[in-house]
Amino acid sequence: MNNLNVPKENLEVEIVTYTPVLAQYFYSINAQWVNDMFYMEEYDEKILSNPQKYIIDEGGQIWFAKHAELGIIGTCAVKNFGDNWYELTKMGVLESARGLKAGEALLKQVIKDTMQWNVDTLFLLTNSICESAIHLYEKNGFIHDEGIKNKFTGLYERSDVFMKYVD
Repeated sequence: MNNLNVPKENLEVEIVTYTPVLAQYFYSINAQWVNDMFYMEEYDEKILSNPQKYIIDEGGQIWFAKHAELGIIGTCAVKNFGDNWYELTKMGVLESARGLKAGEALLKQVIKDTMQWNVDTLFLLTNSICESAIHLYEKNGFIHDEGIKNKFTGLYERSDVFMKYVD
């Protein structure tokens, strides 16, 4: 996607949920940021290559940020880990669309929708170099949590920040 010159007043994004047609964006948007900052782990590849099987069919959901001019510019998923534990995962916005606040719009909608489910714990794993994302998570109700760290260390090699949502 090219970097279009979008006026700053045109910041609105529509949040839409997963359909199989959107699977390609789930992969490409996440692959972009993962490969820019880290490397694609086997676990990433598995989930991104088959979101229907590993997210949707297991009781999770995927959301997308859609901009009127730029199309699909961001995505975020919630993966069901069983026992009412859900991971907020695979959140990314295209580099060409950063600054439009799509990530914040996505995160707020994901939290709102997910809290309508029978959720005991909504957690996320990230890396300390993702400072902007961590700040966004903290601003929207996530706290650093040692219990999440103890339970999910090793899920991703790159994870060194462990957070859970507190309402």
